[in-house]
Amino acid sequence: MSRAAARRGLPVMTAGVAAPADRRFRRPDVRPARRRRIGQWVWRAGRVALAGLVVLGAAAWGAHLLLGSQLLAVSHLVVRGNARLSTGEVQSLLNGLAGQNILRVDFASYRQRLLDSPWVADATLWRVLPSTVDVQIVERVPMAVARVGQQMYLVDETGVIIDEFGPQYRDFDLPIVDGLVRKASKTAGAPVDPASVALTGRFLDALRPEADLRRRVSQIDVSDGRDLVALLNDSPVLLHLGDTRFVERLNTYLDIAPTLAQQFKDIDFVDLRFDEHVVVGAHGRVKAAVSKSGR
Repeated sequence: MSRAAARRGLPVMTAGVAAPADRRFRRPDVRPARRRRIGQWVWRAGRVALAGLVVLGAAAWGAHLLLGSQLLAVSHLVVRGNARLSTGEVQSLLNGLAGQNILRVDFASYRQRLLDSPWVADATLWRVLPSTVDVQIVERVPMAVARVGQQMYLVDETGVIIDEFGPQYRDFDLPIVDGLVRKASKTAGAPVDPASVALTGRFLDALRPEADLRRRVSQIDVSDGRDLVALLNDSPVLLHLGDTRFVERLNTYLDIAPTLAQQFKDIDFVDLRFDEHVVVGAHGRVKAAVSKSGR
């Protein structure tokens, strides 16, 4: 056809020539499907956020109702472990606790109130929903009656003064101890000599299995932290026992006491700290050194 056209003088059409594109109809960069996906994601995120706000609001509203509910107001105090302190005394130390919302009680402050009592060594408080607080008390155990001048005080094994000794404590079978507390004071934490406290504790621990021997000891003196001096119920003789082997040395004295009474008059003290012999003194002076066999 091209050759026929050429022979006829007609212009020849060139194959493969494209018509110019119309720039007014350019294809957009973002496809409709992609726009739909973004819109769906935004919608879902909005729904999740709205649901979260609803849940948070409901939780806040529920918490407000819960914290203000009379159902959770503390109405019962259960006290355990108290012996010397009455339940009423413990409850008075916790004055103000009843009626508070059990979830908002500041247990640390109320525990400190209990610990401020000289009788309380430790205390634990815990919630029992809906309205009960359990209180577990650990009381101090008196170790001895400390004498300071004309005053006497109950003292525990750590040296804490519990209370002034009086008729209400007559049921305690405790030795009177001199030299334990350095000055008269009824407040806990009064100055004590740690060495003297430790010496007293070791002595009483050693005598605990020896009930009969323990009952015979009426007074001790720990002014010298390395030499405990004991006084028996039926004797005015001061027994120097050192800081160890207390039971052995007391039994030694009881064995030789009849012989010493025959040999010496007006004995002031017997020193039992030495291995082979005991020292006997009267009127502040050494009278003799006697072998532990009594000879």
